[in-house]
Amino acid sequence: MIKTRGIKPKLVGFLANEDPASIKYAECTSKTCEETGVIFELRKCNREELEDQIIEANEDDSVHGIMVYYPVFGDLQDQYLQNVVSVTKDVEGLCQICNSDQNIPYLDEEQIKNYIIPCTPLAIIKVLEYIRVYNSVLLYGNRLHGCVITIINRSEIVGRPLAVLLANEGGKVYSVDINNIQEIHHGTELKLKKYEVRITNLKLEEILPISDVVITGVPTPSYKVPTALLREGVIAINFSAFKNFEDNIKEKASIYVPTIGKITITMLERNLLKLYDRQLSLKNEE
Repeated sequence: MIKTRGIKPKLVGFLANEDPASIKYAECTSKTCEETGVIFELRKCNREELEDQIIEANEDDSVHGIMVYYPVFGDLQDQYLQNVVSVTKDVEGLCQICNSDQNIPYLDEEQIKNYIIPCTPLAIIKVLEYIRVYNSVLLYGNRLHGCVITIINRSEIVGRPLAVLLANEGGKVYSVDINNIQEIHHGTELKLKKYEVRITNLKLEEILPISDVVITGVPTPSYKVPTALLREGVIAINFSAFKNFEDNIKEKASIYVPTIGKITITMLERNLLKLYDRQLSLKNEE
């Protein structure tokens, strides 16, 4: 579509770490952008310089999208940096996560400009839609009714926003991290938050056998989901840079998705096009 339209949207990626997964993601992004006609510029910098460089890119009219390869500091400072990126150029939607939390889908009162959804959660949602986990017969907000989903990752970038998005479609979601297991499901407050969260006393070996979908994103090669605990016909999706499922996963899974990197980059470009068109619209209004 980008080449067909004859446009040249520019995406700037900031790399301020030596994380192998981030470096690989940057390489894949560069390759895909070259193939599709997106101008991609990777800017490497020290993490202490990153905030100033983001602000400079925010103010540069030639830049249409900005992304940062996390982790940078690996703490709350990263959440701060997510909000330094301008909402008009935040191609990963990370500065808008709080709005998806509260089920506020639009930037404007006219309900024309919807929020950008973070790329990896959006990629997983597109996979689930494609394999028809979402029930298109049901109304929006209820298309995952009766579906039990376990997400083994609660990062601010992927696991948590993904859990909220799935819960807001009616799914019962178990969010797993090293500390505990949370249950996230439809709430009673429909005006703002549609979901509710509670910490459970459940263990992983109790929720895996009842899960229709298991999604993993544990950033270590040693972590493996025991195939024996999974239910027959489970849908297994891995978004970690490492394989979180055992080699015999296909013996239990009806569908196994070992990686979603290419889909994530496609969603990245999808979001970039949205931002490009919005910026073009604003210029035409001036």
